[in-house]
Amino acid sequence: MSDHQLRTRMPRAPAPHPRGPGPRAATALRAAAPALAVYAAVRALGLLVLWAAGHASGKDPLARLAGRWDSVWYQRIAENGYGYTVTFPDGAAHSDLAFFPLLPALERGISEVAPLTLGSAGLLVAWTAGLLAAWGIYAVGAALYGRRTGVVLAALWGVYPTAFVQSMAYTETLFTALAAWAVYAVLKGRWLVAGALCVLAGLTRPSAAALIAALAITAAVTLVREYRAGNGLGPVLRRNARMIAGVALAPLGWLAYVVFVAVREGSPVAYFEVQAQWGNSIDGGRALAAFIAGLPLPAALGLCAALGLLGWLVVLCVRQRQPLPLLVYGIAVVVISLIGAGYFGSRPRLMMPAFPLLLPPAAALVRLRSAGRTAAVIAVLACASAAYGAWTLLGAGPP
Repeated sequence: MSDHQLRTRMPRAPAPHPRGPGPRAATALRAAAPALAVYAAVRALGLLVLWAAGHASGKDPLARLAGRWDSVWYQRIAENGYGYTVTFPDGAAHSDLAFFPLLPALERGISEVAPLTLGSAGLLVAWTAGLLAAWGIYAVGAALYGRRTGVVLAALWGVYPTAFVQSMAYTETLFTALAAWAVYAVLKGRWLVAGALCVLAGLTRPSAAALIAALAITAAVTLVREYRAGNGLGPVLRRNARMIAGVALAPLGWLAYVVFVAVREGSPVAYFEVQAQWGNSIDGGRALAAFIAGLPLPAALGLCAALGLLGWLVVLCVRQRQPLPLLVYGIAVVVISLIGAGYFGSRPRLMMPAFPLLLPPAAALVRLRSAGRTAAVIAVLACASAAYGAWTLLGAGPP
């Protein structure tokens, strides 16, 4: 991306509103209402299909959302703090230190002030964060390509194939909300806000590294560009003091948790050792290649086609000339999701926060120039996502 493109694709901060932040927030919420309504509708459809399928099969839908897989680990941390480890017959150990602390802290705090179980508190956090994420995603899309694109973008995130996880007591919606608003803050030049949101994201998921990279690379490009324009180093640094402070603030949440694990376990690399025990070490994509090689030929070809489509979406994001922080964040989330050695079935879920990848299809749907056709496409995708979510959640495998 050229310097000129970067300048033109970074929207300017809005002029201060004479009535203060309250009216601005209310106006922004009213503008986002269609996006929030569509998002809530598609997620409600997913819950309705899950309830119907669960009732027909004699399985408890609520238990599938709040009481399985990673949600159990978060609730155990919320109840007892860190210190639980499962040791398997082969000697492998899975420690709860692999899970970041913000979600369990919120679960515990809510359950202490409201008549909710930890599982219900986790669902409250996830569902509320889902709406906030949809709002932030809409805000990014609307700021760059118009309100209709923002609405469609939020809807597409809600019908993502593994969007059922957005209704679970997991961290995906919480992290995406923080990431979307952090990117929006960068686009508006509010670097301290972006850095603070990045701190919280770093206490939520390890994939906050993608968000930290987005802030750092954008800041570095900005500083280099201004310095090359003939400005002295001192004036450049002074003029961008807030940006530099925001970037310095951004990694503190992630670093704080890594240091916490290091001190607790008595090793500077303890956090990475814990992740390796879970099979989540970085292997550069070797595990992914081995998984594909071990599949039957039709399945391997299908998976390669899906990866090819993912690569094409990345190319479209570049050709769409997305702003640098958005582009870096989306690509980094995808890369982090693919180069790990973890369970393959979790990778689509790990890529779900990469909402910038949905901007090209959102723009394409807007170009249909017919609200009815756009709504029909979203409705079909919502039904497919709901059916897949019910089938997955009522099955045996973890998402």
